[in-house]
Amino acid sequence: MRKANKRITDFDIIRRMLDTCHVGRLGTLGADGWPRIKPLNFAWHEGRIYFHCALEGEKLDDIRHEDRVCFEVDLPIAYVRGTTETPCRAEYLYRSVIMRGRARLVEEAAEKVLALDCLMRKYQPDGTWGSFPEEKLAITGIVRIDVEEVVGKEELGKDELREQALAMLASGVPLPAILG
Repeated sequence: MRKANKRITDFDIIRRMLDTCHVGRLGTLGADGWPRIKPLNFAWHEGRIYFHCALEGEKLDDIRHEDRVCFEVDLPIAYVRGTTETPCRAEYLYRSVIMRGRARLVEEAAEKVLALDCLMRKYQPDGTWGSFPEEKLAITGIVRIDVEEVVGKEELGKDELREQALAMLASGVPLPAILG
């Protein structure tokens, strides 16, 4: 990362983002040489990203072609308005995480259940989802990304702006906000 002062060094912040951001973006390389990005639901568990998909399609074709992937999540915090006197003050405050790793289709039923439980705990935390029938597991694709590199980055502004951004993050107010 070019600007070290923007790096998130506290892994707890990164973990909270992975646990709370609802949409991640998978970056793959197609057999035609073109990169692709796909938004998807995901769960972070013990250094791995899990997501579900069909047993055939572009994501799996790309992963079979090249198992090296990247994955990104971001949290828009606030838009800071520019003014007629200082239009360059306009900026976006955010946090983001970019990971690189290797993806593979999960074959083992126990790991599929683990991944689906992780996904359900994240997206349906009231615990009302029940068990996963064997016949459904057989037709559900689960992909695991073994994460090899994690980089967190943030732009929270300076001075008073930074204090406002941190206070918004701590308070749980709906994001993104508009400041200025």
